[in-house]
Amino acid sequence: MIPYFEVPPLHIGPIALQSFGVLAAAGVAVASWLLVREAARRRLDTQPMRDFAPWAVVGGVIGGHLMHLFLYHPEELHGPLGALQILKVWDGLSSTGGVIGGALVAVLWFRAHRLYLLQYGDVLALAIAPGWAIARLGCFSVHDHPGVLTNFFLAVQFPEGARHDLGLYDALLLFALTVLLYWLSRRQLLIGGLLAVLALGYGAMRFLLDFLRASDVAYADARYFGLTPAQYVALLLVVYGAGQLLSRRLLRRDSVPAAPAARHQTPSLPACSSS
Repeated sequence: MIPYFEVPPLHIGPIALQSFGVLAAAGVAVASWLLVREAARRRLDTQPMRDFAPWAVVGGVIGGHLMHLFLYHPEELHGPLGALQILKVWDGLSSTGGVIGGALVAVLWFRAHRLYLLQYGDVLALAIAPGWAIARLGCFSVHDHPGVLTNFFLAVQFPEGARHDLGLYDALLLFALTVLLYWLSRRQLLIGGLLAVLALGYGAMRFLLDFLRASDVAYADARYFGLTPAQYVALLLVVYGAGQLLSRRLLRRDSVPAAPAARHQTPSLPACSSS
C-alpha cells in the first residue's frame, strides 16, 4: 500500500503554493504547449491553438467551480455569505465540470472564429489527455478524492484506514489513455477520431471508478439516484465518443464504391424485315 503523505507548500516570499495548484498549472502548461506542437506536426495553423488555450482555461475553471458548488456541494451556498462563494472560483473545482466548461467555450470560440472544431480534434485529444493526467496528480497529492476502505495494493493508508485514492486512479487512467492515443497517432490509425477515443475511454472508466468513491467521510460527494455528478457527465462522454466513432464507420462504409454489376452479353439476332 501507499503511505499517506502530505506535500508541504512551496513558499515564494509571502506566497505559499500548494501542490495541487502547482501540478494543475503544470498540466495546463503542458497541454498548451502540446496544442501548438501537435497542430504544427499536422501542418495546421497553430495560431488558433495559441489563442484558444487561455479561453479554454477560463471556461474550464468557471465550469468546474459552478459544478462543484451547485451539484457536488450546494450546502456551501447556504448562509448569508453563500452567494459570495460563487465568485471564489479558486475554491472548489470539479474536473468533469471543467470538461463541460472547456467544451462549451471550444464550441463557441471555434464557431465565432469560423473554424471547424473537429479539424483540431486529434490535436485537442493529444494535448488534453497528458495535461489532465498531470493535473490529476495534484488531486492525488492532497488526497481530496478518498474512496471506500480496501486492501488493494494501490490503496493509500489514510489516517482512518486504507482507502482507494481516486485522484491517483484518475491520473493513471489518463496516462494510459495518453499512451494509447499517441500509439494510434504514430501509426496513423483513427485519424480524426482521437477525441472520440478519449471521450469514450475516459467516460467508460470514470463511470466505473466513481462507484469506489467514499460516502462515509465528512465531505462526501453528492449523489443523485445513486450516481455522482461526474458519472452523468461520463455517460455523456460515452455517448459522444461512441456516436462519433460509429458515424465514422458508417461514413466509411458508405464511401466504399459498390462493385460494378456483371454484364451479360446477349447474342445478337438478325433484324426482322418489315412486311
